[in-house]
Amino acid sequence: MVDVAANCQQLLKRVEGLAISCGRDPRGIKLLAASKSQGVSRIREAIEAGIRLFGENYVQEAKAKREEIKEPVEWHMIGHLQRNKVKVALELFDLIESLDNAELARELDKEGKKRGKTVRAFVEVNLGGEESKSGIPKEKVVALLQEVGKLSHLRIEGLMVVPPFRENSEEVRPYFRALRELQTELMALKITNVDLQELSMGMTHDYPVAIEEGATLVRIGTAIFGPRE
Repeated sequence: MVDVAANCQQLLKRVEGLAISCGRDPRGIKLLAASKSQGVSRIREAIEAGIRLFGENYVQEAKAKREEIKEPVEWHMIGHLQRNKVKVALELFDLIESLDNAELARELDKEGKKRGKTVRAFVEVNLGGEESKSGIPKEKVVALLQEVGKLSHLRIEGLMVVPPFRENSEEVRPYFRALRELQTELMALKITNVDLQELSMGMTHDYPVAIEEGATLVRIGTAIFGPRE
């Protein structure tokens, strides 16, 4: 039986230790529980253990969970978001981490305008050039952000990456470093509606390396909930 509470405490301690060891303020790193395929009771255990940020991959699954979970926690969409799901997604999520094209940006802006609220998002960057993964290629990010600069109800707060899986987490360090360097380059452009304070990078097998490279948000599933059944 997986002890979710114990896993959460261990992780929170480990993240704090890693931050201190690389000269960072632990308060600058958020822990997101990636709760895809996890039941409501397990999510509640994580909430009771102090986790305040959850990430879901599918709109329908998140909808079912949100109907039961009323605790004041923040929800992020971390999976690919289709334009026809935007309306529902904005009712469920506080932030969309997977924005990767101008059409989706315009749709988010349009729905935000209808609701009279600014939609918060990260841009997902595909640094590994993997066809199977969503995310925008690095060389197209500036054009997307300039497009966002023309909109009125969309704000980009960070960048997100899912690097190629490698057994040796050192091999993904260049991807995390590249995202941090991209963040610096983009911030220098001072584009309207773009304030890239967050770097969402690192999962169970590679989050220590991501923290060393500047992650402000790590997305952890297995190390909290155990292997997915």
